[in-house]
Amino acid sequence: MSADVERRAVVLLSGGLDSATALAVARRDGFICHALSFNYGQRHQLELEAAAKVAMAGGARDHRVMPLDLRAIGGSALTDPGIPVPEQPSAGIPSTYVPARNTVMLAIALAQAEALGGRDIFIGVNAVDYSGYPDCRPEFIAAFERLANLATRAGVQGSRLRIHAPLISLSKVEIIRLGTQLGVDYSLTLSCYQPDAGGRACGVCDSCRFRRDGFAGAGLPDPTRYLSA
Repeated sequence: MSADVERRAVVLLSGGLDSATALAVARRDGFICHALSFNYGQRHQLELEAAAKVAMAGGARDHRVMPLDLRAIGGSALTDPGIPVPEQPSAGIPSTYVPARNTVMLAIALAQAEALGGRDIFIGVNAVDYSGYPDCRPEFIAAFERLANLATRAGVQGSRLRIHAPLISLSKVEIIRLGTQLGVDYSLTLSCYQPDAGGRACGVCDSCRFRRDGFAGAGLPDPTRYLSA
C-alpha cells in the first residue's frame, strides 16, 4: 500500500463550526481528506451548502454528499417539522437529538474509508459544550472504534482503523481558538438548527448559544449573521 493511501482519512463534515475545525486538524496532521456529508432530511439544506464551501476552503481532496432519509424514522426536531426546535436550555437529551445519527453516519464513513484503503475517520463531536447527545461521548467513540476493527476486512486482517475525535475534550472556546490558529474561515460555517432562507442564524437555539458564547469567550469576533441580538 502506498504512503498516499495510508494517509487517507474520511472527515464527517456537517458545515458547522466543529466539523470545519476537525477537517483543519486532519489536514494539519498530514491526512489526505475525503469530506463526507449527508442529506438526511434535515430542516434545511443551507448546512450542505456551507459544507461544500468548507470542504473547498479546507483543502479536502473531494466532497461527497450521501442521501440518507432519516425523516422516515423521525423522532427529532431536526427531521420532523412538527417538533419545535427548543429555544431555551432544557434538561436531559433535547428534541434536537437525531436517533442514532452519529452511529449511522460513522458506519457509512467506515465503509467509505475501507473502500478507499484509508484507516482513519475524523468526527467533530465534543463532550464539553454539547447538548446532552449520547453519541457525542468518549465512550461511544471508543466503542465504535472497537466495532470498526471487528466488523471490517481491514480490521480483521490487522490494519487497525481509528476514529479520531480531536475536539472531544475541548470547550467551544478552545475549539474556536484552535480553528483560528489553523486558519479556519468560520464565516463559511453554519451551526444554527433553524436559519432563515437567507442563511441568518436564529440566535436562540442551543447551537447558536454555544457558538455565540464560544466566540465571546475566545475574545474573537463572531462572523455569524444572527436574526436576534
